[in-house]
Amino acid sequence: MSVPMMKLHDGNEIPQLGFGVFKVNPEKTEELVAEALRVGYRHIDTAAVYGNEEGVGRAIANSDIPREELFITTKLWNDSQTNAAEALDESLQKLGLDYVDLYLIHWPCPENGNYVEAWKQMIELQKSGKVKSIGVSNFELEHLEQLETHTSVTPVVNQVELHPYLQRWRELDAFRAHGVKIEAWGPLGQGQTDLFEIDEVTEPAKKYGVSPAQVIIRWHLQNDVILFPKSANPERIAENFDVFGFELTEDEMAAITDLDLGEEGRGGPHPNEFNAS
Repeated sequence: MSVPMMKLHDGNEIPQLGFGVFKVNPEKTEELVAEALRVGYRHIDTAAVYGNEEGVGRAIANSDIPREELFITTKLWNDSQTNAAEALDESLQKLGLDYVDLYLIHWPCPENGNYVEAWKQMIELQKSGKVKSIGVSNFELEHLEQLETHTSVTPVVNQVELHPYLQRWRELDAFRAHGVKIEAWGPLGQGQTDLFEIDEVTEPAKKYGVSPAQVIIRWHLQNDVILFPKSANPERIAENFDVFGFELTEDEMAAITDLDLGEEGRGGPHPNEFNAS
């Protein structure tokens, strides 16, 4: 199985499918990431606020995989937006790495008014070599426009809540028009929905002999979205990676796209309303 590579506008490449560790118990992180690496994942997505960067780092250190074959993402937490360099150094120390492949501003926190300054610092961190690519997470178009107004660097990705019940393609395609790739967090609805039980998902699953989760992952992949489903179950970790032996038809894709609930489908906070430190 070969994970497609997507070209970022800064010239770097990113694996389209990865493994996420959001809400993964720090005590279990090393074990689960090691299993993901064994299965074949090479893209690992973590964040300072997850509290499990050290577990990710141990799994990397104990693997026999050359560093250049891995793609590691971490994120700048909200209370560190005025000191990104120190925050990155702390993350690198916990990860046991000299650099990360992608560093993201985790949330814009518009009330705090620091995300533009944080972005300027990220640009300098990229120049230093400690970060290969820089991007954002949970940004709205108005936040992107502020970055482009005050700097000459556009984020390579925007990581947002995205699943069949929350799609927002008009806004996401506007990001893409700026050269920004879209990453999905909560791509399977984070287990808070009935996505695995509805006909639009279960019927293709039966047809192709796969799980409902695999169908939704294919829907993301065929929409050119980068994603990293999370699981604490070794069988599901492998299953979520085994998604390249079938392809959804246009009608099957459209049926899942028609499930969009707009803002009613949002499970996490709206970026304009989240300002936690």
